[in-house]
This record gives sequence, structure tokens and C-alpha cells, in this order.
Amino acid sequence: MDLINLVKDAVIDASTNFREDQLTAYKNAVKTETNPNARWVLELLLKNAEIASTNKVPLCDDTGVPHVLIEVGREVNLAPGFFEDITKGIEAGLKELPARPMAVKGNSIERIEQSQGLYNQPEMLPAPPFSVTGIKGDVVKIHVLMLGGGPEIRAHTYKVFHKRDHRKVFLEVLTWLRSEIAMLGCTPCIPAIGIGRTHFEASSLMLKAMAYGNLNIQSELENCMTGKLNNTNIGSLGIGGSVTALGSFIEVGPQRASGVRVVSMRPCCCVEPRRSTVQLSKFLE
Repeated sequence: MDLINLVKDAVIDASTNFREDQLTAYKNAVKTETNPNARWVLELLLKNAEIASTNKVPLCDDTGVPHVLIEVGREVNLAPGFFEDITKGIEAGLKELPARPMAVKGNSIERIEQSQGLYNQPEMLPAPPFSVTGIKGDVVKIHVLMLGGGPEIRAHTYKVFHKRDHRKVFLEVLTWLRSEIAMLGCTPCIPAIGIGRTHFEASSLMLKAMAYGNLNIQSELENCMTGKLNNTNIGSLGIGGSVTALGSFIEVGPQRASGVRVVSMRPCCCVEPRRSTVQLSKFLE
């Protein structure tokens, strides 16, 4: 089994294709949008997705930073070189796509200041450390997320005093989202929200929400968040309209006995979450 090519294909698939639930949500949004200009934008975004899929070109000029979430079955013995092959697959996918060259040259200070310029090779863009969790069974799932810069600029991870009322937590999140989505530009959005005990856990849950969220299957909390965002009249590209959010992805993890909940919020843009999954059965040594 050629893991390198499987991961390479996942990078390209995530970058060039809308998911089925995403396509359905856009088609439904076209039907329900009341602003004719916003409806035209939604139709253009669907056309853009069709062209990207047909020609295998990126959905957006900002091709994103690859993030990898790995779930390993407890009955699985990973083959030697497993993680190295995933890294090679990401590099191959970025090169073949091709991704936008975004890797910054230099030492710690030079990278912060961006004083040495950029690498011309897309494959020089490293993925952050992989997130690895154990699951039941004998399968391995590799989720590839391509995360663009705009939503990252508008993301927020912070503590919320819950006052023993979940509505207080989500009211705080809604306040953040209303402010940030108005400045995001690339709407309609899909907010991804993780709620945990620490900043690390909340961010991990937010990534999990993007990896597993399904616009065709929405919880009561997700529907409530989407409805309130659509009432803002921000609309597509911020020009006004009845569809500001296509849906919401929310993951709530374990909580500690405390007055604080840590919330991580990311308003995914009109082409996100860009994701693809490789599932391996019996990937044994």
C-alpha cells in the first residue's frame, strides 16, 4: 500500500473539491437567499467549485497550511516509516497541486520578521505537528485539513465564565462571531467551535469539529448558532443577505469543575473546511 500517494491525493482532493454536504448546502442556500446579488455570489462559488474539481486546481488562491489528524486503532501496529511517509505525501501533494509558496526562510527571528523572504517551492511548507489519538478497532484514519489565513486571522481562543448556563458560553461565542465574520469577507462561513478544559484541548476539539462536521447532520446547538448568524444579514462577501452561515460545527469535550470554559472559535471561509480523509484497514506491520 503506497501511503505516500494516498496522502498526496488527499491533499489534492481537499484543496480542489467541495464535500457532498458542502455542495448540498450551497444549492440550498441559492434557493433560500433573498438578496439577488448575494444569490449571484453563491452561484459563482458553486461554479468556482465545479471548475476547481474538473480541472484539479485549488478552490482558492490561499491554498492553506496542511494540518493532519490521525486516529489509530488500538489493534493496529503501524508499519515502519508511517509518519515519515505521511510527511512525504504532504510534500508531494503541495508540489503537485501546486500550493502557493508560503514557507518563510530564516532562523526564529528572521521567520517572525519575514526578513529573508520565502521559499519558491510549495513543498517547503511544513505541516504543524500531527495530532494522534487512539480509537477502537483495526483501522487508521488520516484527516487532512487545508487551513487558509483569513479564518485564522479571525479565530479566537479564550476563557468564558459560564455561570452554570450553556447559553452564556454560546452568547459569548456569538458575540465574537458577529464581529469577526463581518470582517472576514469570504462568506458564507461555517464556524468551527471547540469547548474544552485547556486552550490546547479546545483548539484540538475545534480541529476535530472541522474533520468530522457534517452540514447534513446538525445538532440543536449547531442549528441555533447558524440561525442566529443568518439573522445578522451579513450575507455572502459581506454584501448583505439571508445566508451568512451554511451551518456550524461544534465539539464539546470533557469539562473540569470550574467556573471557566475554554472556547476555540474559527470562522471557516466560503471554501472551508477543506478536508479529505484516508482510511486504512489492517495497516499492520
